[in-house]
Amino acid sequence: MSREHFHFVTGRLAQAALQETVQRIADQVGFDYSIGVMPITVAALMTPTWIARRIELPPETTRVILPGYCHGDLQPLQLRCQVPVELGPKDLRQLPEHFGQAGGRAEDYGDHDIQILAEINHAPRLTLEAIRQQARQLAEAGADWIDVGCEPGDPWSGVGDCVRALRDDGHHVSIDSWNSVEVEAAVRAGARLVLSVNSSNWRAAVDWGCEVVVVPDDFTSLAGLDQTIEALSTAGVPLRIDPILEPIGCGFAASLNRYAEVRRRYPPAEMMMGIGNLTELTDADSAAINVLLLGICQELGIRSVLTTQVINWARSSVRECDLARRLVHYAVRHGVPPKRLESQLVLLRDPRVHRYGTQQLDQLAASIKDKNYRILAEDGLIHLFNSRVHLKGSDAFRLFAQLLETSPDNLDASHAFYLGYELAKATTALTLDKEYRQDEALDWGYLTVPEQTHRNRKS
Repeated sequence: MSREHFHFVTGRLAQAALQETVQRIADQVGFDYSIGVMPITVAALMTPTWIARRIELPPETTRVILPGYCHGDLQPLQLRCQVPVELGPKDLRQLPEHFGQAGGRAEDYGDHDIQILAEINHAPRLTLEAIRQQARQLAEAGADWIDVGCEPGDPWSGVGDCVRALRDDGHHVSIDSWNSVEVEAAVRAGARLVLSVNSSNWRAAVDWGCEVVVVPDDFTSLAGLDQTIEALSTAGVPLRIDPILEPIGCGFAASLNRYAEVRRRYPPAEMMMGIGNLTELTDADSAAINVLLLGICQELGIRSVLTTQVINWARSSVRECDLARRLVHYAVRHGVPPKRLESQLVLLRDPRVHRYGTQQLDQLAASIKDKNYRILAEDGLIHLFNSRVHLKGSDAFRLFAQLLETSPDNLDASHAFYLGYELAKATTALTLDKEYRQDEALDWGYLTVPEQTHRNRKS
């Protein structure tokens, strides 16, 4: 079988860097290649139609690969080339990943078996429409159940209307209340899960006709748990067991041991973990905590978690749990560490940071033939360059002052604002060891908000 021959299309600016990168990949992957340098400095300004009028392909070409920035209909170029045409990555330094050099997900990635119960806290204080809106947002983030959080005191007269409205909106609904009158109204309206039951109310639970979550009478000793489970099981009440997760400083490690102990006592039982007790009560961003807790649940066979997203650092916990349950399911099923599988959960720093290196970066700067400013950031330095200057430094203010000292003739107020914005992004990237790409949003994982590029704003 003959080897594939990839024809890479680029502009003059990236020619040397692309040549070096592709040569290394070709040797490792095993393909032949050629590089077509278009008569343009910046490859990002090309369109498929423009390329189609200028491209010349070696006869052995089996596939054409364009820069990822090349926007537009590929059909004209497809017709011209008569071989498949595809977009590569936006940054040529990501070509190794494009050709599978950094591993990748298997086809079954994304499977999961942990349910997410998302609680709407203090529901009696909210309007019905506010509850419905919050439920929609939670479901869109990945919640499987909407948990209606009630409050101590007199029964909430609106609980039935609330549950009925959520059911009409298509949600699975649970009710979080110790008040039997409140629970009965919720169950009549369609709630299918009740949090929580122990020796104080299991007799009432027998008549509810729905699944319940069983908790111990005393968390630290698991007192009353076995008796409540036995009574409910004898009565045919479906149940999930929650030994109760406690915050750090209040018995966290011991509570994890209790989950393992309950799993040992009841190997086939359904279990639940209320993870909000840790995410809401720990001064730390919730994403990594949620991954760790979901990993514990996956290994112990705990198939549902209850979370909240009230405090600001945990306000996207449902989305985090949705991503985390897929990650840990794959890791446990395949017996591999959960690494290089879910970049959306890496928020503060990037999964990897690509470098040009001093030599390649200097070559890039020397090849610029126009006055448009390019910005790169790596190894603690910001590089600002065009055909006239190549400035570098770690302080964006000083770098801009140095630029002004060159008496640039293309720096109006709009352009100065643009450069200031990009320099601020570059500084942030260096501070956090993130990848910086001019005219693109920094990568904040699932929290990334794409930017409209400066070029598109001007057009």
